[in-house]
Amino acid sequence: MKRLLLATAVLLSSWTLPAQFRTQDYADLYDSETVTALKGHVSMLAGAQMEGRRAGSEGERMSAEYIGRTLREYGIELITPEAGETFGLAREGGDTLVSRNVAAFIQGCDPALSDRYILIGARMDNLGSDTYTVDGETVNRIYYGANGNASGMAILLELARMLHSSRLRLGRSVLLVAFGASAESMAGSWYFLDRAFSDSDRIDAMVNLDMLGTASLGFYAYTSSNADLNVLLRRLEGELLPTRPALTSVEPYPSDHRAFYAKEIPSVFFTTGRYPEHGTQYDTPSLLQYDGMEKELEYIYNFTVALSTAARPLFRPDQAPADAAAATPAVSYHDVDYKPTFLGSSDPSVFLEKWVYVYLRYPKEAAEAGNQGRVIVDFIIDEGGNVTDVTVRRGVSPALDAEAVRVVSASPKWRPGRMRGGKKVRTAVSLTVEFLLDRRRGSFGINGKSID
Repeated sequence: MKRLLLATAVLLSSWTLPAQFRTQDYADLYDSETVTALKGHVSMLAGAQMEGRRAGSEGERMSAEYIGRTLREYGIELITPEAGETFGLAREGGDTLVSRNVAAFIQGCDPALSDRYILIGARMDNLGSDTYTVDGETVNRIYYGANGNASGMAILLELARMLHSSRLRLGRSVLLVAFGASAESMAGSWYFLDRAFSDSDRIDAMVNLDMLGTASLGFYAYTSSNADLNVLLRRLEGELLPTRPALTSVEPYPSDHRAFYAKEIPSVFFTTGRYPEHGTQYDTPSLLQYDGMEKELEYIYNFTVALSTAARPLFRPDQAPADAAAATPAVSYHDVDYKPTFLGSSDPSVFLEKWVYVYLRYPKEAAEAGNQGRVIVDFIIDEGGNVTDVTVRRGVSPALDAEAVRVVSASPKWRPGRMRGGKKVRTAVSLTVEFLLDRRRGSFGINGKSID
């Protein structure tokens, strides 16, 4: 009997013992790779070791080092030291504000646009820490800044990874900047534009990411009513994306986009807006809604790719593009005496077979929606042999149209068209890019080539 009781006691203890070690959140096991990465970035940037990332603090330096190291590990070229470029600005009272910016670069693939930039920025710093007294004892208080703005920085890092992986889709080059001293005075964005980056006049648009972790409170895009950016945002509404922002004419929060508006650079501010814990010690990683952040990331990625190939957005409706007057009329492909050549051939079908259909990909959303057909693309081959001004004359769907534009825009140089006498001319070309679905085989194809 004693042995039976002992065995029963051991058996019962074996049932109850594991409960002592159930500290893991098993919900994390179902996270996507992106959500896992976002959580990792936020956990690091909003961790107690960063002590609130006050501008000029050791915590800000450690945050900058983490951001720079992560970008480098993602294969992205840094244009500042890994721990950022330190700067100092005099403040009222005679002291100096010291902080740092981290900046990186992804090369665009359109020869006509790659020397222009889209800048994607996010606030790196927060309010730091302080002390207060409770019952005669000094207590340290950390302003973790998980949503303000570890959330935006986490999305910037994963957006950088996605853009680098699909850089063939980029027309313009992309600058990625983590701004220091933003919480206090937005000094980092001003310093980058006015002191650190010599080609600020080549920045065509800015995308600002700040406070993006509370999707249940809404997802907003603020453009200061810029007409061109609003058109692009509305154009994406027709695509199958997991979320889309509400356009707002009221600035949700003062942030780094203001420095760019001061330089008349069109900007869009993506945010989920103010939240009750903003600016308090309770702004911790537990507040963040990572599934919502993943959806926002996908939207912002698609918006950035579209912006990189779009016509240059104007800051004012009456503003003419800087290069409009310099552009000379293009000559029709059929009227050029010596036609442009690609890989030694003047037959456009060679360009289709050797370039377009090699790199074209059937967008998943278009295949799932059953979209197929012929996209007619117009473009210019300029005097230098660069493919420019790629537009869709007749489209099928936003996803298929964008894919056709992407691949044509990324074309290597041609030998330009010439008139008798040897004068090089801008040549207008039209091509048909074909997308076909074969529902019987459960596959899709491009120009009749089946791809399972």
